[in-house]
Parts: sequence; C-alpha cells; structure tokens
Amino acid sequence: MKIPAADPDYTSLRSNVSALGSLLGETISQAQGPELLALVEQIRTLSRAARDGETEAGEQLLVLLRGLSNEQLVPVARAFSQFLSLANIADQHHTVSREMAPLFSASETLASGFGELLEEGASADALHGAIAELKIELVLTAHPTEIMRRTLIHKHSEIRGCLSQLELSGLTDRERDKLQKRLRELVTQIWFGDDFRASRPSPVDEAKWGFAVVEDSLWHAVPEYLRRLDLALFDACGVHLPLDAAPVTFVSWMGGDRDGNPNVTADITEEVLLLSRWQAADLYLGDLIALVEELSMTAANADVHALVGEAREPYRVLLRDLRDRMRRTRAAIELQLESQPIEDEDIFTDVDQLWQPLHTCYTSLHECGMGLVAEGALLDLLRKVRCFGLHLVRHDVRQDSARHTQVFAELTEYLELGRYEDWDEAQKQSFLLEQLGNRRPLIPQRWQPSEDVAEVLATCAVVAAQPPSALAAYVISMARQPSDVLAVQLLLREAGCDFEVPVVPLFETLDDLSRARDIVSQLLSQPWYKDTIKGELMVMIGYSDSAKDAGVLAASWAQYTAQESLLAICEEHDVKLTLFHGRGGSIGRGGAPAHAALLSQPPGSLRNGLRVTEQGEMIRAKLGWTSLAIKTLALYTTAICRANLMTPPEPRAEWRALMEKMSADSCAAYRAVVREEPDFVPYFRHATPEQELAKLPLGSRPARRGGGGGIESLRAIPWIFAWSQNRLMLPAWLGAGAALQMSLERGEGDTLRAMVREWPFFAARISMLEMVYAKSDSGLSAFYDGRLVPPEWRHIGERLREQLAADCSTVLNIAGQDKLLNSEPWVRQSLQLRDIYTDPLNYLQAELLQRNRAQSEPFLEQAIMVTIAGIAAGMRNTG
Repeated sequence: MKIPAADPDYTSLRSNVSALGSLLGETISQAQGPELLALVEQIRTLSRAARDGETEAGEQLLVLLRGLSNEQLVPVARAFSQFLSLANIADQHHTVSREMAPLFSASETLASGFGELLEEGASADALHGAIAELKIELVLTAHPTEIMRRTLIHKHSEIRGCLSQLELSGLTDRERDKLQKRLRELVTQIWFGDDFRASRPSPVDEAKWGFAVVEDSLWHAVPEYLRRLDLALFDACGVHLPLDAAPVTFVSWMGGDRDGNPNVTADITEEVLLLSRWQAADLYLGDLIALVEELSMTAANADVHALVGEAREPYRVLLRDLRDRMRRTRAAIELQLESQPIEDEDIFTDVDQLWQPLHTCYTSLHECGMGLVAEGALLDLLRKVRCFGLHLVRHDVRQDSARHTQVFAELTEYLELGRYEDWDEAQKQSFLLEQLGNRRPLIPQRWQPSEDVAEVLATCAVVAAQPPSALAAYVISMARQPSDVLAVQLLLREAGCDFEVPVVPLFETLDDLSRARDIVSQLLSQPWYKDTIKGELMVMIGYSDSAKDAGVLAASWAQYTAQESLLAICEEHDVKLTLFHGRGGSIGRGGAPAHAALLSQPPGSLRNGLRVTEQGEMIRAKLGWTSLAIKTLALYTTAICRANLMTPPEPRAEWRALMEKMSADSCAAYRAVVREEPDFVPYFRHATPEQELAKLPLGSRPARRGGGGGIESLRAIPWIFAWSQNRLMLPAWLGAGAALQMSLERGEGDTLRAMVREWPFFAARISMLEMVYAKSDSGLSAFYDGRLVPPEWRHIGERLREQLAADCSTVLNIAGQDKLLNSEPWVRQSLQLRDIYTDPLNYLQAELLQRNRAQSEPFLEQAIMVTIAGIAAGMRNTG
C-alpha cells in the first residue's frame, strides 16, 4: 500500500503523552510525597543527558540508582514502568484518532487499497471475486506473553476512551473538566492497584480473558468492519457484500492447547467449550433485548405473519420468542456447567434456528419500505450470527505427537502386538491404516491405561461429544511423520467422533520444515486419507521453535520453501491447502507488521485464506479496542487481496541459490553460539532474567517443556523475552548478519541489493533486522554482564556485542542507508524517547537481579517484576 503523501502530525500525540505523564507525576507526589517525584525527575533528567552523550550524567545516574533505599525501589520502578504504559496508550490511540482518520483509518485503508489495485490493472470483477472468497481466521492463543492484569487492561481502555472524547470539538468547560477528572481518577486507581496477578491464571481464566476480548471489542468491531468493507466494495466495484458474508471468523486455543501444559485437561476443555457457548448466548440476549425495544413497527410481510400470526407488532412478538429461547439456552448451559441435567429442551442447538427468523424480519422490513431500519442493528446482528455462530469462537485442540505415540505404545503392548514406538514408520502406517479401514473397535473396554494416556483418550471423547460447529481443528505439535497424523485420525474414530475434524500437522523445527513436503506427499498418496479430507487440507507452519532451533534467517527461508513445496504437492493432488501461520508478536517468533508480513509470503499462499495465531499482548495491541480491531481487519483485507490479485514475484534462481547458502551459513553461525559454545547456557542464565521470568504469573503454561535446563527445553517465549529484557535481542538477529557479511565478502552485494529492491520476502527480512538493531543496546547488555555474569563467561557477551555491531553495519550497507530506520523517522524517534524511560529500568533491573541472587527478598522480587513489565512496555512486545 502506498504511504499517504501528507506527513502525519504528531503534535497531539506528544501533548497526550505529556498530559498523561503530568497526571502520573501529580499522583506520585500525592501518594508518595513530593520528594519521590523529585527523585524520579532527577533520574529522568540524568537518563536524558546520558542518552545525549554526557558521560558524567550516566555515571551520576548509576550512583543514584544503586543508592536507592529498599523503600524507594518499587515506587521508582513503578513510576517509569507506568509512564511507558501510559505512553503506549497515547501512541495506540493516536493511530485510530480522528486526527489520523484521513490518513490511516480502516475506511481509508480499504478505499485506497482497493483503488490502487484497480489503478494497477486488477479488474472490478477480479477484486469482487477476491473479496467474495476472502477468509480471515484469527486464532486467539493463551501464549503467556500478556503481562498485564485484566483489570489494568480495562483501565487502559478507559483512558483511551477519555482521550477519544477529548478530541471532540465543542466540548463545554464542564465536560472537559469531567473528562480530565476521570483521567486523574484512572491514573490514581492504577497507581494504588496491584501491577500483577497474585497467582498464575488457570486455563479457564485465560479463556474468560479471551471471551472478554470478544465481548469488549470484537463483538462490536466485526459488524462495523463489514459495514466499511461493504461501502469500499460498492465504491470500487458497484456491488454489495452478500448478507451472509463471513470473511472473518475467530478460533481459540485457550482451554484447548494442552501441548506441554498439564493444567489443560479434558474436563477443562469441556468447561471452556460450555463457557464459550454461554458467552455467545449472553451477548445475543443483549442484542435481542435491544431489538425488541426498537422494532415496534406494525407492517410486515406474509412470512413474518406466518411465524407469529396476526400480531399488532409482529417483529416484537417474533423477537420476544427468540429472546426467551436465548434465555432458556443460557440457563441450560449454566445447568451443564454445574453437571445438572437440562430441564428445558426448547433451546438453540443450530445456528439456523437463530438466523432464519432474523433473516425473515430483515426481508420483511425491506419489502415493507423500511429498508433503512433493516440495515441498522438487525443487519449487525445477522452478521454477528454468521461470524460468531452459537459458540462465539470455534475451538482448536492441540497436543504433542509424543502423547499420541504413548497411547499406541501402551495399547499395542497390552494387546501383545509389540511396542508401537519401536516400530519403523512403515510398520506404524500399515498398522494405523489397517485399523482405520477396520470397523471393529480397537480399544478394549477392560484396558486400564496410564494416567497420561487416559487423559489423551478423554480429550478425544470430549471432541467427539461436541457439535461439529464448535470445533475448528486438532493440531499436532512436533509432527514428524505421516503416522503422527493417522494416529490422531484413529484416536478420534475410536472415541466415537462421527464427523471429520481437520487434523493439522504442525511443522516446527528446521528438519521438520524440510521434510514437510515428503510427509504430506505420503499422506496424500494413501487413498483412505485422501478420501477422508475431501480435497481440503490444513498445515500449520511453526515460527517460534524453528527460529530457536536455527536462527531467524535460516528459519524464515525454511518456512518460505516449506510453504512453496506444500502448495506444489497439494496442487499436484488437486487439494486446497490452507496454511496456518503460528506467528508470535516479536520478530524472533515470526512477528512483523501485518501488511509487510503477508505480502512477503510465497505466491499463492493466501489463495485459500489466512489462518494465523494472535498471541498474548498482541491480541490486546491489535484487537483489544474496537477501533484497533477494525483497523487490523482492514489491513489484513487489503494485504490478502493484493497478494492474491498482484501475485508477489517468484524469487529468481540466483536469489534462491544465495538464500540457500546464506541459510546454511546463518544456521551454522547461530548454532556455533547457542549449541556449540560450552558455556553459553550458564552465560544466558546469568546475563538475562530468565530464571526470574519463571516466577512471573504470566500464564497457565510452564516455561519449560520438560526435564533439563538447556535451551532445547526452554519454550520460545521466555527464550526471546529474556533477551529482550537485557536489550541484546539475541534470538532476533544471531546468525543473520554473519551470513549477509559472508555474502558481501563473496562479492554478492549487487545481488543482495537487488533482492531488497525487488523481492518482498527479503526486503521484509532486512527491515525487521533494522528494527531489532534499533531496539538493541550493547551498552546496557554490557552493564548486565558486568553486574551479573562471572568473569570467566563475560567473553561470550563481548563477542556477541562485537558481532551485533558488525551485523548492524552490514545491514546498513546492504540497505544503502547511513543510520537505522532512516525511512521511518518517527519510529526511530519514538524508540529514542522511550529509551529515556527504559534505561533507568534496565540499570535498576540489573542491580536488583544482583541483589536478589545474592539474597532473595520479597520486595526485591516485586521490584524485579515491575522492571520486567516496564521494559516489556518500552520494547512494545514480550515473547
């Protein structure tokens, strides 16, 4: 998408940041005394001077921070942490403010995006067809990167609402004073509240948080987005969206993702599925009650009267029936949650039971001259029904392939067939396919499996008991062989599942990605399997673990080529492939600006829609406010249409060859540090707050997958989170710059620069590296090492920082720039402004870690958690 010609004005953003900072200062002074505020101001002034290059100011800052008393530690850390959070609110608000609407609103994004496609040669029919086939499926996950409590998120939303109201012209002095008082009240509530949860959330708590995002934001965002999409489509193509269009839907992993999380059980999944239905019923009930109040008109067509008789206010009669039935539905779900029998069977069990009467009302209103009424709240409700169904979100179940192998290992041993896990792949496939073609039950009733195996079987039974519309997919983590997929197919059949749940292999490591084509090819060559999937297949591409395994450059190329090969093999077999992208928020986990990320995908990869995870704090950042969610959906829409109508260029043969070389060089350089440096793990554990992160009550899932203390057992999220805290940002760049420099030394600079200019995939990689380098800080990393790392291991950090500096120069050389983020001056300036507030938190965190590791104290642990939250806010992402 072209950048608007006019440059945005950031005056109001700076004004809002300053105003919120002043309110925070007033609150601190009143709560802690003017002396503490003066101390905070002194630290801030010294931090700014140190950033401006004043060496003496930097030394004074360190002396001041080290001299803080135990009583001062937490409030000083909270002051800087909370300022950064307030600055983020102002920043997010600015992107959706009225002032920015002419440049960046969802409506402008859609209108300009469609207009550019038409200008570039796409026909109106082709654009209409692309929108008609549009499929955006956003998967909300419980990955533990959301550091904020839900009550704090609510207060932040309220602050954003006040800023929005203050934009309005014509406010009276009394109205403006009332909003300022509310802002002051909210900042005070935040200061006097707890920053963190008292304990880890349960999987049910996480699911409720996800449902709250739907209730507070998405429930309102979806119909508004569809209104804007409909208008943009009509302006561009002269046609409207069909009434039943559902280009966007939502899926949840919350309460269903049991990969390495022993807290997610079959009972938990069953409860979350019921809670999802309850939340949907409750939201529909509110809308139906509102419609009963509104649709008091008397004229109706014969179809409405056929449903309600000759009533004076026929729409109200019909809607009251729906309202009462929805109340009974909600009450029935409450009984199920309490394990009580359902007493009233006149409840909603199929979405058409809700859709058809509402559609009848809609048609009648149009036929009776009340189209304007039909196109109001009733249209919004119809579109919600198509998007959210009776279940609010559909649910995925995810489990590690090893757990399924364990089931068959115990079962075959019990049946005296040998031990399944010892068989080769051909034997496993032969056994599974034989059983899948056999109508006899496989699992004996008298078999008593181990607790872990019983849990897997119970999960399959829960899946089998659900309505098909409640479920989206069964995802297999660490899928490494065709048998991993066939095993789940057989387990679901044995559980009595009489409908096809898409069984989705997740390819995560470099090796798995390289073998993805072969695995899928073997599956598609099996007549039973190909007949079962009915021409449609979903495959998940893992970003986090592949990057942790091989580094970002090697991983990104493996992901790209795996997608290409999967698309090719599915086309050979006439199978529609949906690629499911397991991206995180941070660059080290595949994160990138949505528009650039989608346009850097291989040609054809979005033909069957976009399915992508939205994780942790990124759910809040992209979908947490209605206006943000509308904008996010508009960005996804224009990017997908562009990718499908203006096919991204195929990489040239020499580009592919160079990427293969650089991928191998990058992986070798990355693993030489992470795997082959004998002291790397102890260095990592000392130089970062990795050990302390495990104590943060972020999510229900453990930080590690299982035994062992090495990098291989550490989950990708804390791995990346830890390095972002000490500002080395290692996982997001290690290996990439070294490979690029080797390419330059081979004389391939012109080829690299052509790749930046002409290939979106490679341009996105270089752009993301620039962002990482801009967020990193070698001086702070060295300070952590000096305070926390034993002398015998400090050489590792020194070498890594030398590599970082060299890599930065390499990327600037390739990009043809003299400084980082040259093309994005505001982003660079924003990072520089944040550094003034994050620097004291970094220095303070290193000091606190040293003290706490020498002698742990509760107040030290609390202060450390505050610095972690503040630095995460300053970096704008965590895992």
